[in-house]
Amino acid sequence: MTAPGTDRISGPGHSFGRRSFLIGAGAGTAVTATGLNAANHRTDGAPVQAGSRVVDFRGANQAGIYRPAVQQAQACFASFKVLVRGRSELKGLLQILTVKGSQLAIGRAAGALPANSGVLGEDVPADSFTMTVGLAGSVFDNPSFGLAHQKPVGLTSMKVFRNDILDPAWTGGDLILQLCADSTDMIHYALRDIARATRGLMQLQWKINGFHSAPRPAGSPRNLFGYKDGIVNPAPEESLVWLTKDSGQPDWAVGGTFLVVRLIRMRVELWDRVGLRKQDNMIGRHRATGAPLGAANETDTPDYANDPKGRIIPLDAHIRLANPRTKDTDRSRFLRRGYNYDLGLDPDGNLHSGLIFAAYQQNIQHQFEATQIRLINEPLTDYVQPFGGGYFIALPGVTSPDGHLGATLFT
Repeated sequence: MTAPGTDRISGPGHSFGRRSFLIGAGAGTAVTATGLNAANHRTDGAPVQAGSRVVDFRGANQAGIYRPAVQQAQACFASFKVLVRGRSELKGLLQILTVKGSQLAIGRAAGALPANSGVLGEDVPADSFTMTVGLAGSVFDNPSFGLAHQKPVGLTSMKVFRNDILDPAWTGGDLILQLCADSTDMIHYALRDIARATRGLMQLQWKINGFHSAPRPAGSPRNLFGYKDGIVNPAPEESLVWLTKDSGQPDWAVGGTFLVVRLIRMRVELWDRVGLRKQDNMIGRHRATGAPLGAANETDTPDYANDPKGRIIPLDAHIRLANPRTKDTDRSRFLRRGYNYDLGLDPDGNLHSGLIFAAYQQNIQHQFEATQIRLINEPLTDYVQPFGGGYFIALPGVTSPDGHLGATLFT
């Protein structure tokens, strides 16, 4: 029987008290009211920065969405099942994730606690690391957390569109971590470090690693079809991404954003058998330059008004359907920060590679889903196969030295 005032947490092989949860589960880091501030400094008060490429963990919005401006080279999208029970335990889990994200963002000098796994050597570089945390609708639907009244509007399970074949093994989850850095081993180190700190509190459900291609030549990176990707994104000030007080969402969510993760297999071997002109027409851009068909530069605006019948850019080209550039569709734009992936071979011996599509927006139904409906049955569907992902709300950022992710959710 649990003593009065003491919560207990159960997980695979675990049953321990609230004090153990907050101190022991943090891998040696006490998560107290000053936990985040302490995580950023050595005992002598000096900042711990083992690397020069530091992306500030704090801010009104989480890093890893618009920050850093130059997208990191490597990423991992890891979805977890939450094992904790009760509001206080969920809050404790988010406190631990806050401390770990803060520590990893600034790096650590040799000898600093907690113990280092050694994967990166004795020093842990900052390496442009960011950790972005999102919660799925299932967290708000779980009666043990008592958060049903705080559930964001439109945070549903991921919609299945025509032409989708979603694999349950790669779909859903309660909590997602988007880990980004400039090296593969930093991503591996960070995931292990977080998993050690949260053992028994959340269980990995699926994960996929991605890489960001360098611009070839200068400009936007290329996807595995060879085309420049992510050329057109809304600026932060366009108010298409962040939840605000007039977004029609709960007050606690202000500063957050809806994250859609969509895992899209690209049938690259089939694609490679298609002629370049047909490829360009399906995408709507010149592969070599990234420019819209009939234009010279990747940043040139497609002139749909003077091409009403699609003689230059076909009416069913991907860029024309995704962003028709009309007054009615302007608000359906969203921020994209995608990564390529390579999972080796499928059981038939075909390459299993493609795109981790990450989209951030104010309204999933009015932005991502509206865009996806326009893309149904586009010619490109013969060469791509969405197979997983999920819908999440990326929590507001941490502005206070003593704050933590999701703090406003519990006030």
